[in-house]
Amino acid sequence: MARKRRQYEVFSLSFLDCMSCGFGAVILFFMIINAQVKEETEPKPTDLMAETRKLEVEILEGRKNLVLARNTKQDLEEETEDAEGKIAQIIRLIEELRKELAEYDDETLAKIERVEALQSDIKSLEEEVKRLLALEAEEEETGSRVREFKGDGDRQYLTGLKLGGTRTLILVDRSASMLDDKIVNIIRRRNMGINDKLRASKWRQVVASVDWLTAQFTPGSQFQIYMFNNKAEPVIKGSEGIWLDVDDSAQLDEALRVLRRTPPEAGTNMRAAYEVAAELSPRPDNIILLADGMPTMEEESTNRRTVTGRERQRLHVNAIRELPPGIPVNVLLYPMEGDYDAAIAYWTLAYQTGGSFMSVSRDWP
Repeated sequence: MARKRRQYEVFSLSFLDCMSCGFGAVILFFMIINAQVKEETEPKPTDLMAETRKLEVEILEGRKNLVLARNTKQDLEEETEDAEGKIAQIIRLIEELRKELAEYDDETLAKIERVEALQSDIKSLEEEVKRLLALEAEEEETGSRVREFKGDGDRQYLTGLKLGGTRTLILVDRSASMLDDKIVNIIRRRNMGINDKLRASKWRQVVASVDWLTAQFTPGSQFQIYMFNNKAEPVIKGSEGIWLDVDDSAQLDEALRVLRRTPPEAGTNMRAAYEVAAELSPRPDNIILLADGMPTMEEESTNRRTVTGRERQRLHVNAIRELPPGIPVNVLLYPMEGDYDAAIAYWTLAYQTGGSFMSVSRDWP
């Protein structure tokens, strides 16, 4: 019996296995490629952590800046409050100064009236002096003088000053105010040269007054002349603390020569002038003061640019304390514009010490 021929199939199990393996290989290939692409496209965790830390640092810095800004704002608010308080204090001070200025103006008017009354009394005294011309003329004979002084015309040179005494001290104010009677002219002349200062009419009048006073000295007596501004010094150098003889006319002439060549300058330290009287030994028995106003300083130097009227009165009172007691002070005042207190203050000084006071006119001596 013949065998049946076995039929052959195109696809066998072995072929399916090969196809499955092939598809599996393709799928595995795509999975590997996809994993690599995902690894390359996604950012690395380390980079994200760095960015996070950077953002945290920036946030921290921002918070610090915010705190500093708040503190600065608080400081500014406190400074604003302090400034407002100071402004209110300054406004109150201005109001007080205005009130004080108004009171001072009223007080100044009253003082002007007193000065006018005093000037009236001075004129009456000058009239009384004229009545005594005959008696005084006998005392001014040329034979009793150590020096000769020639004035202009027939004016009377004896004005009631007490020129007697064994030792006479003359104190001459040579501060810048001696350049003129008016403040504007004083400031203008203060900036001029030395020759212009020496030609100032007021200063030449002061020197002429000293010339007249030295002509009235009693023969055989002694004298000393000091000039002062911010400090006091003898007119004749090297004569500090010693008395000079009136009979030595060369010394008197030298003193006048030095005064004529010394320009007025600086402030007025009246305390230094009065200290001279206390330092001389033996002390003077007569002081003649030539001044034009109240003191402006009590030390050799000062940083102050201006001095009020009350401050000048205080300086005057402090300076008088340096005067030795029992010595008459004769005052020749050369009035200056605006210094109304000077006449009253120096008249009081002359009265209390037993001296005399004269307000010098423009044409004396």
